Amino acid sequence: MRTSNPALNDKVFDLGRSTGDVMTINGTVNRTGILICLLMFTAIFSWDRAYSAVNPGELYPWLIGSGIAGFVVALITVFKKTAAPITAPIYAAIEGILLGILSAFYEMQFPGLVFQAILLTFGTLFALLMAYRSGVIKATENFKLGVFAATGGIALIYLTTFILSFFGVSIPYIHGSGTIGILFSLFVVVIAALNLVLDFDFIERGAERGAPKYMEWYAAFGLLVTLIWLYIEMLRLLSKLRGR
Repeated sequence: MRTSNPALNDKVFDLGRSTGDVMTINGTVNRTGILICLLMFTAIFSWDRAYSAVNPGELYPWLIGSGIAGFVVALITVFKKTAAPITAPIYAAIEGILLGILSAFYEMQFPGLVFQAILLTFGTLFALLMAYRSGVIKATENFKLGVFAATGGIALIYLTTFILSFFGVSIPYIHGSGTIGILFSLFVVVIAALNLVLDFDFIERGAERGAPKYMEWYAAFGLLVTLIWLYIEMLRLLSKLRGR
């Protein structure tokens, strides 16, 4: 199996069959629901903090801190999969803080944008899930390889942008609200959405292999990573369109 989600790679489910309780699709769905609820709870809290703040700029340390903390917890989860029942909820709660503040900042600039991004994110999730379950979209090896390569290319561009920012340099066009910038964001949204298909396939195969029960939390964590990425890219795309 191949997936471009770093939390769900080929080696994750290569564990043989568990002799105890095993991973199931329904169990993974339930765990995913719990993580989304935790994320939404902390997101609402940080959203309220952002709107009640006299100076919204004072929340930037929270934004940066939650981003770093979330990254650290994600790394722990990836390298210590057995800890996923504990670290996955912590990750969801931390990312909720980040998304709540980030969403509030976008909403202050473009009223109504966040609601649109949420609808598009979950609409994309359910549409692709239905397409996958009905067999309209199949995660073939060539499909997986193509999405993996595209995701790696996007990650390289973002990493390059991050490094160049320390020198006051930015990659032209792709981050602006011009035609090239919008097309780039649209491409990233499509790739992020296609990663959901790979995650569905990976979770299904993990359940077929009889992975240990704790992998339900780990698989839910991996799916949440993709959903967060997709939502943020939706925000970027919609803000560029509104910015025109």
